[in-house]
Amino acid sequence: MTPAALAALHAAAFTTPRPWTEAEFASLLAGSGVFLLGDARGFVLGRAVAGEAEVLTLATAPDHRRQGIARHLMDGFATQARSRGADSAFLEVAEDNAPATALYLSLGYNLAGRRKAYFETPEGRRVDALVLTKSLAPPA
Repeated sequence: MTPAALAALHAAAFTTPRPWTEAEFASLLAGSGVFLLGDARGFVLGRAVAGEAEVLTLATAPDHRRQGIARHLMDGFATQARSRGADSAFLEVAEDNAPATALYLSLGYNLAGRRKAYFETPEGRRVDALVLTKSLAPPA
């Protein structure tokens, strides 16, 4: 996917946090340790550095939600992160994004912290970010 296609899908999927621009996606994709999985229905952008992986963003096209795409992408994220040497993962999700939070918790992520007033809605309201973590170590 091109940075323009990523930005368009991100804009269709998000209002909070604000959608990322084509230039922001281009810059991220050029970064060290960054990887992308997905297609026009949805994508996950991640980064693996120094044994830790971060979900930078996960987006699913509104007309493709509730079809298991995000779950499949997150499984792929974990596999790719492990292959890049990560043994743990983290992400930030808006506290009021109940569907995403439920997905992450069902995938084994746990609440590790909170960033107060981290996101801003289009109306200017501040929303806390939940910081979730997960071990990527293979089950014993």
